[in-house]
Amino acid sequence: MTAVMERVAAPLRRIRRDDDGFDRKLIAPMVLGSILNPINSSIIAVSLVPIGRAFGAPPAQTAWLISALYLATAVGQPVVGRLVDLYGPRRLFLAGTALTGIAGVLGAFAPNLGVLILARVILGFGTCAGYPSAMYLLRSESERSGKDSPGGILTLLAVANQTISVIGPSLGGVLIGIGGWRTTLAVNIPLAVAGFVLGWLRFPNAAVRQDDPKSLSRIDFVGIAAFAGMLVSLLLFVMTPRLSNLYLLAISGVCAVALVVRSLRTAEPFIDLRVLGGNIPLVATYARSVLAATVTYCYLYGFTQWLEDGRGLSASAAGLVLLPTFVTAIVVSTTTGRRPRIRGKLIVGAVVQLISGALLLMTHGSTAMWLLLGLALVVGVPQGLLALANQNAVYHQADPTRMGSSAGLLRTFMYLGALIASSANGAFFPATANTAGLHDLGLFVLVISGVLLVVTVLDRSLARVGRAGTRETPRNS
Repeated sequence: MTAVMERVAAPLRRIRRDDDGFDRKLIAPMVLGSILNPINSSIIAVSLVPIGRAFGAPPAQTAWLISALYLATAVGQPVVGRLVDLYGPRRLFLAGTALTGIAGVLGAFAPNLGVLILARVILGFGTCAGYPSAMYLLRSESERSGKDSPGGILTLLAVANQTISVIGPSLGGVLIGIGGWRTTLAVNIPLAVAGFVLGWLRFPNAAVRQDDPKSLSRIDFVGIAAFAGMLVSLLLFVMTPRLSNLYLLAISGVCAVALVVRSLRTAEPFIDLRVLGGNIPLVATYARSVLAATVTYCYLYGFTQWLEDGRGLSASAAGLVLLPTFVTAIVVSTTTGRRPRIRGKLIVGAVVQLISGALLLMTHGSTAMWLLLGLALVVGVPQGLLALANQNAVYHQADPTRMGSSAGLLRTFMYLGALIASSANGAFFPATANTAGLHDLGLFVLVISGVLLVVTVLDRSLARVGRAGTRETPRNS
């Protein structure tokens, strides 16, 4: 564990050596804001069973506690990110942390499951500001200081999120043991207060265009509504892919057409498809994010369920088997984060994901424990490479004036991958997580990983990302 903590501290030492121009007082609120969402994504895993018992709700209903956060976050990240681009991060960050605190209070005193789901929706929107604000400040500080790539801070953000993935479930278990499941919601209150105070004291007061009396008219409310309708209906279908729900795809298609029309006819659209269409490398990064996240969450959801049902491990033992995955991811991120080039990281990550899919095909109910731990170690390698590489790619490829919304879209595509993985696990494990279903999941992982490898190899623009003195420049089409 000491070695792991040394790896976590390494990005901080790198910041002192290589990112001297960066305003270090921004680091604490940036990191705290960026982890609010992942900590609430991971801590709920150990709360579902006690919440279901408390309200007499079956797993099909408590699953909405996960989906509600993902839906709200997937829609809210690019919306809040665009507002960060227009008004600067301070106002949005303070509003987001305030909403997070309100959600914590509402969840801690929720009288029924419906109110608790509402609290999770508010929590999803409240935690949307942290990551886009951090990426916006990285770009603005880079322009102010003249340093193009604050690699240590980019690595620190990735490692902080991976560390939260490790401690989130364990922290939830401790909190439940102390004060019951409501403490897993109440923990957001002190975190929100700390974030609000740090943001108030340390974030720059100046905001982009905030003094423009016409700034409100710059917000594309119609485009936001079309985007939200398209994404929500699409994600609801992904969560429940049945013929009876095909109408959701129709709604999504109509909203997509409306979004395209609005983007092409508006001077400052919410999502500028003309700029995005001229920035194919950024579009490819979003596609890689979906593919990489799908495989990651297939493993986290599916393999974990199989360990308990197919291998017969207890929940605590299954958690221990997963621990090497997160430790490996942290070590890989802190080691490779010092190197700005990302193409090699993406190729290696995709290849190792292919290997992990093959290993799932060879796993059975009698597989030795040391082999399962070995599989967990292997899976940690792409988790440490791909998320960091895609984050760095967005930093270099996105239009600097839209860094907030571009970073928000990266998170949206990541959550789309998580929802695809959740649906895949439901399809392969309809009744129980048996070995036959795990092998089907392994084949699915092989296909997705193969597509990821092809997309990465064909993207020649990646060779320029991270090269000294170069940066992707979006082109208007």
